[in-house]
Amino acid sequence: MELMGILNLTPDSFYAPSRASGVAEAMKRIEDLLERGCSIIDIGAVSTRPGAAEVPVEEEWRRLEPVLTEIAGGEKSPAISVDTTSAEIVRRCYDIIGPFIVNDISAGEDDAQMLPTVAELGLEYIAMHKRGNPRSMDSLCDYSEGVVKAVDSYFSSFSDKALEYGIQDWILDPGFGFAKNPEQNWELLERLPEFRHFGKRILVGVADKRFTRTPNPFAKDSPADTGSAYAERLAAERGADILRIH
Repeated sequence: MELMGILNLTPDSFYAPSRASGVAEAMKRIEDLLERGCSIIDIGAVSTRPGAAEVPVEEEWRRLEPVLTEIAGGEKSPAISVDTTSAEIVRRCYDIIGPFIVNDISAGEDDAQMLPTVAELGLEYIAMHKRGNPRSMDSLCDYSEGVVKAVDSYFSSFSDKALEYGIQDWILDPGFGFAKNPEQNWELLERLPEFRHFGKRILVGVADKRFTRTPNPFAKDSPADTGSAYAERLAAERGADILRIH
């Protein structure tokens, strides 16, 4: 299982220790994450925490560009993913660092040019399930068919769309914490192996998510266990290929 370390170039991401306010601080965090065994560094310049405000593309780029330039100028660059929903940001990042992993929480829904851009540049792609945006997602947790079936159907549709654009190398992220209540998040985690039929790597990001502070109603042995460490251990046991950590 690979570890993906989070670097937030934002002033308002919900987990303060993941934030970096400048190039030197960002490079120090990257160094720390690599020392902890992370093989991928996930860089984001827009907060997606519940209630977060929209950020214009130029502001997103103002935060990203100096750090990417520093990384590109280094002797050895770690594997980089960029957490963005903007095709324009993807192109600008590619111009500086070359091939990288696009981590798109909207699976191409927020920018019609995202999937064509990823296909054109031949980039690895992470598609995540969500509903709405950070300001509306907490009110969009009603899945009449059940959350697992809904997420499975979502990725079935996405898989067809990806093939239309010629995107075959994509990673599946169930979207823990995005338009799911605590019980739904725990159910997705417990039933993670059911997404194996897509034949794609599965990414799990549960670090310090709100639901990890609640008991797992599906646990048989220790239902009172809570916290990020417990959720991440469960993800590993259920077969996560990539674990996104703080």
